[in-house]
Amino acid sequence: MGKVHKLLEQHGRQGALAFDLDRRVIDAAADFMADEEGGVGFIYSGFAQAALPHRKLKDDAVWQVQTEHVLLLVEPGRRPVRDGVPVPIGVPYGSRARLIMLYLMTQALRTGSRDVELGRSMHEWMLRMGIPIGGPNAKGVRDQAERLSRCRLSFQVSNGGKTGLLNQNLVDGALFLDDGGPGKDQSYLDKVRLSETFWDQLRRHPIPLDEAAIRALQGHSMALDLYCWLAYRLHVLQGPRAVSWAALKGQFGTGFSRMDHFRPTFLENLQLALAVYPDAHVDVGDRGVSLLPSRPPVSAKVHSIKSL
Repeated sequence: MGKVHKLLEQHGRQGALAFDLDRRVIDAAADFMADEEGGVGFIYSGFAQAALPHRKLKDDAVWQVQTEHVLLLVEPGRRPVRDGVPVPIGVPYGSRARLIMLYLMTQALRTGSRDVELGRSMHEWMLRMGIPIGGPNAKGVRDQAERLSRCRLSFQVSNGGKTGLLNQNLVDGALFLDDGGPGKDQSYLDKVRLSETFWDQLRRHPIPLDEAAIRALQGHSMALDLYCWLAYRLHVLQGPRAVSWAALKGQFGTGFSRMDHFRPTFLENLQLALAVYPDAHVDVGDRGVSLLPSRPPVSAKVHSIKSL
């Protein structure tokens, strides 16, 4: 258990605020510790190693992230224009895109089917994650849903001297239909089908996550990425594993041109991720971070009971 969790146990939220800690970290840890809903979510292990951008790119820009074993390429899709030229709509980005993906992957594994219910089911899940589907949020969710529907993913994975290439769409079919016009409600598809290739990879390589942690971090895309990464890495370690600042910037700081800009942002988000993963053991040093063997955020027993 980390320092912030001990302070919260001893002094409560208001008492902990008197100490020299980032309020966002205290709030995230307090929300996580007070969460009684529980629940287990899932993410494909590839996205725990290489993730989407945090901010909006140019509509025709391609996103690429390269880590030790994974190279992720995301190409923006295009929206057809009747009697016109198709227009690029940009790659998905930010926390909303991540939450939509988490919903699709979690529901597919819970039901054992690549056909995922949308509409009310997705609406209720987003509410559980702390995102009301209305007003500006509705527009943001629709935008990210279309970007996810149309984009093309390429995972290149290297392991043991072998390299595998996986080109895929995330879904077969759009997440949302066009709306009925000004002033009318958005029409939801009843179901969406994960692409067969992605569904196969998800079943082979799922990473269980604590939904309480996702709720506490739902507005922080880099912290969500770090939490997923730690959930993927820490519990399989046999000993300490050093990760250099250069490697961390390559994985989490593609949008940063300078290390001195990336490093403080990374450390702030790392503290947020650790606030919702009390059993994580990570040391920060001048050369980078050291990952230490830790219990997974979701135990194997809970995983098997709640996800099947």
